Amino acid sequence: MMTFIDKYIMPGAVKVGNNRHLLAIRDTLIGMIAITMIGSFAVLFNNLGQVIKPYGRMMEAIFGPAWNTLGGDIWFGTFAFMTVFAVFGISYKLARSYGDDGFEAMLVSAACFFLLLPQIGNVTLTIDDKDVTGGAWGFISVNYFNATALFTGIVVALIATEIFVRLSRVKYLVIKLPDGVPPAVARSFAKLVPGMATIFIAGVFGLLFRKATDGQVLNDWLGKVIVSPLQSAVDSLPFAILLVFLVHLLWMIGLHGPNILGGITTPLFESSGVKNIDLYAKGVKDMDQYGVLAGSFLDAFVYLGGSGATLGLIIAMIIAGRKRYKQMIALGGAPGVFQINEPILFGLPIVLNPMWFIPFVLGPVITTVISYIAVSSGMVFPIVAKIPWVTPPIVGGFLATGGHVSGAILAAINLVISTAIYLPFVYAQVKIDTKNETEITKDSETLNV
Repeated sequence: MMTFIDKYIMPGAVKVGNNRHLLAIRDTLIGMIAITMIGSFAVLFNNLGQVIKPYGRMMEAIFGPAWNTLGGDIWFGTFAFMTVFAVFGISYKLARSYGDDGFEAMLVSAACFFLLLPQIGNVTLTIDDKDVTGGAWGFISVNYFNATALFTGIVVALIATEIFVRLSRVKYLVIKLPDGVPPAVARSFAKLVPGMATIFIAGVFGLLFRKATDGQVLNDWLGKVIVSPLQSAVDSLPFAILLVFLVHLLWMIGLHGPNILGGITTPLFESSGVKNIDLYAKGVKDMDQYGVLAGSFLDAFVYLGGSGATLGLIIAMIIAGRKRYKQMIALGGAPGVFQINEPILFGLPIVLNPMWFIPFVLGPVITTVISYIAVSSGMVFPIVAKIPWVTPPIVGGFLATGGHVSGAILAAINLVISTAIYLPFVYAQVKIDTKNETEITKDSETLNV
């Protein structure tokens, strides 16, 4: 099996993991963690007042009835413009991967993104008890800037940057100024024509696209034709099982599964996570509107101690092999509490060790199924807050679900299940090690005789 994986799976996985476009997307969304974290916690703290009544009364007593205004302002400055931040970051990262400085590329990509948006939005007003809908220039829905438009922003940033970088390499389009001109001015003029051409191409495309689609803008068309069906497919149990299985299969052959697949999965999880946070901020009670595989779902309920739920393995070692694995428990215990499990993965080792294949790969699949069913059935509150991936298990489940005890209980149950899955394999490994040591001792005594 390892030979098959090494021959047929590893080359493709490495190629995907090194793709410059996926890396640009992944690195940008990871780099935006400060924005998403503060926005998420602002929404969380605002809504905790409804879940934990004493907390709400305390905040109102200290800061007044409008104490949650701060959280609303922070949300508007972060999540409301999520796609705009992504366009700048992805274009910059992608251009840098080609050796460009990235500054002009990200500005040009942003211009391309903005010109493809509708300039007139529909506004509905109630006049004499009747809803009147009309257009008003400049009244554009925030959905064209937040995570709802993230897929469009990613597509535009990638394509616009590719066009700009390639045009910048055409020597006939580069304006060269005399040596005495300041370098900053010379660099700007050098890419003047490629930048103008890229924006012009985007403008012509937008015009032709609206004509071909009866006035639809790119974001609306993509949302209807691609994004909605894709999100429905992604927010499903089969996709969750496939994703978790591939992540841990890649780990087993020594490849960082979350990083390799992050360029594909991160935008999908982030988009669904921000949607949940927005619904939660608006006080939506209908759980059917919330996504299941959203934001920190895997960190809160599946990756307990890191990939493979290895905190369960450490607990199993304490139960079944405390003396034999004393050093490994000491090395991996504290980091494992904070979801860092490299000491266990490479120290035990788990990587490239068939003995641990079943619990390491199939254990998380089982807890994923349990978690998905628990959230989708309404037994556990959905993910409505983004948590740092180093948040300790159980605490992470509590925070990610907006301070609901159901999230902590699910994480605790999954931790017990993971420990139970690892336990027989720890017993078996202890038995194998003991047998091997006995045979080595006998062989040594025989040689001495």
